[in-house]
Amino acid sequence: MDDARPSGLPSGPPVPAYPDGSQLGRQHAGSALVISGLRKVFGAPPREKVAVDSIDLAVPAGSFFGLVGPNGAGKTTTLSMVTGLLRPDAGRVLVAGHDVWADPVGAKARMGVLPDGLRLFERLSGPELLSYLGRLRGMPADVVRQRSDELIQVLDLAEAGGRLVADYSTGMRKKITLAAAMLHSPPVLLLDEPLEAVDPVSARIIRSVLSRYTRAGGTVIFSSHVMALVQELCSHVAVMAQGRIVAAGPIDEVRGSAASLDDAFMDLVGAGEVGEGGLSWLGSSPA
Repeated sequence: MDDARPSGLPSGPPVPAYPDGSQLGRQHAGSALVISGLRKVFGAPPREKVAVDSIDLAVPAGSFFGLVGPNGAGKTTTLSMVTGLLRPDAGRVLVAGHDVWADPVGAKARMGVLPDGLRLFERLSGPELLSYLGRLRGMPADVVRQRSDELIQVLDLAEAGGRLVADYSTGMRKKITLAAAMLHSPPVLLLDEPLEAVDPVSARIIRSVLSRYTRAGGTVIFSSHVMALVQELCSHVAVMAQGRIVAAGPIDEVRGSAASLDDAFMDLVGAGEVGEGGLSWLGSSPA
């Protein structure tokens, strides 16, 4: 497996183990991520908001998986529960066969996470941040140093030198956070809007690194509302609307006979055509 991994990245992800002995674990032994009956409700009756409505999902190992949906569909809430940042009201999550809530240490050791709006240790430089996070994970100092150097080179952060993360641009912050997520070479990466507000150069670098990661056997799961990006990168996709999974599977199957994934998405989430009526005042000259 390591021989197939392109140079310039840490050695390939460990082969996923599937220790969960439940029926759910046995049924989905070939999946990198399994979600079963996951539910989250905010507030209390009569004003409660069902953010995630008892969803089920299985993500094949080695896939580039897109989780798409309109704003408010439940994507970020779902990923927050999957990564252990938010406790679900019901349901189970298995990451590489480890239950996120019954075995949080085992599950989190096998995932790399880039959550939306992550706060960083901004008074450290990029290399210092990676060194600190690597040691927190118990990684040997020489391994951390080697992988940190490789990731900084591949993600085009070398010119930042000793600059503090506080002085990084948005694109640089995304890249150093991705480096932190990949540092321990997890089998699963979970990324919430990894390319949002990122400049085109940084976006291309991130896309290239993620594609190389999946070719080496890793699994990438990321949320987005940019259908063109998902169609270009992903092998599989799940569409969320109003807290539910309305379609999931290989991207060609979800797209079906539609001309594009964007067209299929509009049909699946029930978005109508933009009306022509009203706004007659637009473009009129002021009196």
